[in-house]
Amino acid sequence: MKRWQGWGDDAFLYPLPQSAIEYLNDVVGPGMPLRNVTLDEMTASVPASRLPEHPLVNTDPEERLRHCRGQSFPDWVAMYSGEIEAYPDGVAYPTTTEEVRALIAYAQQCGAQLIPYGGGTSVVGHINPLPGDAPVLTIDMGRMNRLVKFEEESNLATFGAGVSGPDLEAQLRARGRTLGHYPQSFEYSTLGGWIATRSSGQQSLAYGRIENMFAGGLIETPAGTLEIPAHIPASAAGPDLRELILGSEGRLGIITEATVRALPLPEYKEYHAVFFPDFELGRAAARAVMQAKIPLSMMRLSTAMETETTLAMAGHPILLGGLEQYLAARGAADGKCMLIFSTAGREAVVRIGSKEALGITGQYKGVYGTQVFAKQWHKNRFKSPYLRNALWDAGYAIDTLETAIDWDHIPGLVADIETALRTTLLSIDEFVHVFTHLSRLYPHGSSIYVQYLFRCAETPGETLARWRLLKAAASKVIVEHGATISHQHGVGVDHLPYLAAEKGDLGMQVLENVTKLFDPDRIMNPGKLI
Repeated sequence: MKRWQGWGDDAFLYPLPQSAIEYLNDVVGPGMPLRNVTLDEMTASVPASRLPEHPLVNTDPEERLRHCRGQSFPDWVAMYSGEIEAYPDGVAYPTTTEEVRALIAYAQQCGAQLIPYGGGTSVVGHINPLPGDAPVLTIDMGRMNRLVKFEEESNLATFGAGVSGPDLEAQLRARGRTLGHYPQSFEYSTLGGWIATRSSGQQSLAYGRIENMFAGGLIETPAGTLEIPAHIPASAAGPDLRELILGSEGRLGIITEATVRALPLPEYKEYHAVFFPDFELGRAAARAVMQAKIPLSMMRLSTAMETETTLAMAGHPILLGGLEQYLAARGAADGKCMLIFSTAGREAVVRIGSKEALGITGQYKGVYGTQVFAKQWHKNRFKSPYLRNALWDAGYAIDTLETAIDWDHIPGLVADIETALRTTLLSIDEFVHVFTHLSRLYPHGSSIYVQYLFRCAETPGETLARWRLLKAAASKVIVEHGATISHQHGVGVDHLPYLAAEKGDLGMQVLENVTKLFDPDRIMNPGKLI
């Protein structure tokens, strides 16, 4: 069963190896575990619902608790401490588009606000009710999860927007197809959520981001139904209306059906790991591979600190000791950086792509680290979010931030973000462990994914205050460098103060006017995006 607090299935544990605990003690100090409230305590504290009765609306306290927060750092603090400011007043589980329309009409009649809910995996506050006088209805789309239609020759698949990543892939795999969209939240996140937040997956080099996959669909809005035809492969008939829905974060309406562009399942896959003497050589190699347009499916370059952290947290000291000796003998010792890449498709193309990529990395002093290490990373890529549970229980807080910028400005931006994070808490004698990788690479630039770990404070409030200082410091650096405030996580609440710096005054007016057109009474997910 899905955990009510923390990440993932409550039957799956991913404990910290002893080597990881020792490493964290060295870099930030011993953990400071906080008391966690119980489900019974929290259920008893849920206030009475303010919604009038409706046959589709469930006002059970536990259901409302389980839908009140996502996976952002403030969400974790709230759910573990019990300090929750607002709950949805009810949760609805529609099974048809007609029921979604009925729920929108119900909200209009009783003055309720609506929050679309996919898998509850948002890390920036998309699904959080905000305190206020209006009642809040969360619409959980999880029961609209079927493959509605599949067009064999065109590879167009139409799904209910609440379909989760594993269920979507299973239904396509039965037809020999794949979408190939694998965000780290894949286990629970949904197709509608991917579209509404403009998601990017780990295999985006081969399959593209969600905007490359989204062909069209149905969106139910307070102003009516928006139908975007999906059978047109390209069009010059004015602005593309799909762009209004991509990244709209529930402000315009509720995506009920989405048609996506599937592809045949890959015939063959390879995974490779290469280590470089330093980050600059690795960055140059990664850029060269991308600009050569070699057909890879994934590439990820870790800084020296992330490489060190990954190896230290993995356990298996004997095996890793042998790897360290092997790499050092070939010039990749202290300061080494790990590059992982994969290829997928027709076997002949995969072999050529791997050979070409390895040839380029060799020109930049890359040391081949065998396929075994890369395969192990790929195997565990959806388990790593579970480490957050173990870290929290051990008294450590961890969060991520991500951005994107062109190749010329990556070194300076990475350095300034990491410096800001490492120094922000020094005034209170607290250390922050920061490690970074480049992923979702492009010929002209890359996303930058930063993780930062620090000790919990004595109270949940002080722990959250530390996070706010760190988040603000890093966000300020991102804005000053002219990078995007979000490459893949969206805006929600946490990035709201920084969006205008990227869009400009006129751009923000455009967004305001579009939301007013589709949602004149401002009932759709207020307080998010704009």
